[in-house]
Amino acid sequence: MNMITELLITSALLGAGLAMDAFSVSLADGLNEADMSTGRMLGIAGTFAAFQFAMPLAGWVLVHTAVSAFGRLEILIPWIALILLLYIGGKMLLEGLRENMQSKGSGSVDSASGHAEEQETIQDSSNRLGFADLAVQGIATSIDALSVGFAIERYSAAEAFTSSVIIGLVTLAICMFGLAAGKKAGTRLAGKASILGGLILIFIGMEIWIRGLI
Repeated sequence: MNMITELLITSALLGAGLAMDAFSVSLADGLNEADMSTGRMLGIAGTFAAFQFAMPLAGWVLVHTAVSAFGRLEILIPWIALILLLYIGGKMLLEGLRENMQSKGSGSVDSASGHAEEQETIQDSSNRLGFADLAVQGIATSIDALSVGFAIERYSAAEAFTSSVIIGLVTLAICMFGLAAGKKAGTRLAGKASILGGLILIFIGMEIWIRGLI
């Protein structure tokens, strides 16, 4: 596998894993605006994608600067990446499993009642999210992506930028799907999305750690 192929695959996997939180929020946003236009969907998904693009790049700059100033930290990078991605992925995995268990543990009546209450709460709120609301969602769903700076520390500036672009594009596609699915199916896929995202991030953390030891 050459460097370009590895860059594309790793970046796409990172993007898919990191976008799961934004995907879950997109499902809820789609449910909130059942009549959302395609342009509106692109605006919301684009907001999430912009934050997912910016955070890994900002993380790379911070980590790259720190490593340049303190060369001895370089040996710790695989361990730091492993710990951070295991933490993020494990948290997402546990949250998804907990959500699924709660959903299965509740009775059909309680489930229907809870869904009705959720629908009522959403309907009572404003149907159209403002830019400030979307920005808050974008930050909340992308802040963990700062840790990707450790994962892509060995990349050059151009490679880090390319990786961040790929992560942003993957996020855009996933969020567009989430918005469309939310308009039809609500938030029932949110737990599964968290589980999938968690597993992907755990896998990448292990791969970075093993590669750093070789």
